[in-house]
Amino acid sequence: MDKFYSKIEEAIKLGKTARVIESGQGAYLTIDGKKKLNFCSSHYLGLAVDPKLAKAASNAARKYGIGTGYRTLAGNHILHLELEDHLASFKHAEAAVIFTGGYMANCAAISTIIGKEDIVISDELNHASIIDAIRLSQVRNKFIYAHLNISDLESKLKEAVELAKTPKTDGQTPLILIVTDGVFSMDGDLAPLPDIVRLAKKYGALTMVDDAHGEGVLGKGGRGIVDHYFLHGQIDIEVGTLSKAFSVMGGFITGKKELITQILRQFLRQL
Repeated sequence: MDKFYSKIEEAIKLGKTARVIESGQGAYLTIDGKKKLNFCSSHYLGLAVDPKLAKAASNAARKYGIGTGYRTLAGNHILHLELEDHLASFKHAEAAVIFTGGYMANCAAISTIIGKEDIVISDELNHASIIDAIRLSQVRNKFIYAHLNISDLESKLKEAVELAKTPKTDGQTPLILIVTDGVFSMDGDLAPLPDIVRLAKKYGALTMVDDAHGEGVLGKGGRGIVDHYFLHGQIDIEVGTLSKAFSVMGGFITGKKELITQILRQFLRQL
């Protein structure tokens, strides 16, 4: 264990520790008592320090307290349901379900819908939460297509369709899921969603988009990449986060009512 802890001490000496922010979010942050220009925040719209939102949160805390407990037992609160209704309306979707974070939403979406004998096709630069979610599902048939490369995606779909001709042990046909970031966080490039949807329809695949970095930035009113491309109702699973443009904590999944209420709410473990 001495070697383990010595590595931690070495990292600390090199300055590899988290910065501690002593102010609210904004163009400038106070760190170690000094004013620093902020180039790394995800609070794109400044909602974290919006006076109206701060007042609403304060009023809610006075009325309901500061927590509801474990949701699946006695913590399924009216505020959860209201938030889900508002998110579904905002995303022009039939229903929504919320989580403690976008990371958990990705894990829930894939691990609940995809089994070991199904098939996942993923962009090579997808976020770590998507990669971990695929691992969590224990799916055996995984394809990685070159970043934003529609030709490569189609070749992987052709292989997946051949694989899907072999039924699962329960006799069902394997599901094929295409999963991609909407806005890729490191480079800011956009997934070619219209082409992905076209190929998904052609080869009978489900589609999933993580739009964490699109909300508040793309589409009418900041509704995200699906709205940007006018693809409402054509993406099966849309994952979002509240920790970027919304400036708080949490994540969510939106989609068809049957998917949310009959599958995710019934079988997911991350609620």
